[in-house]
Amino acid sequence: MSIARFPSFVLDCDDPGRLATFYGSLLDWTPSSTDGWGEIRNAAGDQCICFQRVEQYRPPQWPDQDVPQQMHLDVMVDDLATGDAEVLALGARPLGGDHVFADPAGHPFCLIARPDWATPVGG
Repeated sequence: MSIARFPSFVLDCDDPGRLATFYGSLLDWTPSSTDGWGEIRNAAGDQCICFQRVEQYRPPQWPDQDVPQQMHLDVMVDDLATGDAEVLALGARPLGGDHVFADPAGHPFCLIARPDWATPVGG
């Protein structure tokens, strides 16, 4: 018997609305935000990523560990080159390495090629 369910996870940031817009566009999920809080939800509404404003937020410094990343997202894409161009157009910045980026608040995330067992991203 499970004692919990996975409802969401929360990323600290300086601008929750900006991150909700960024990740909502990246994943094609619905963004919403209020002062100090943002979130995105999938079409079914049962998956959520949240963003909370933190005063004096310091973005992770990757790969340097002076301000460690603590976590990162792996985001599946059908085509890595297309995915690279699209996340840059959304406001990501490259961090070096293969398909490693920072979101607008500085959180590292990686694009990974969709494995054969996974449903196509657009489908």
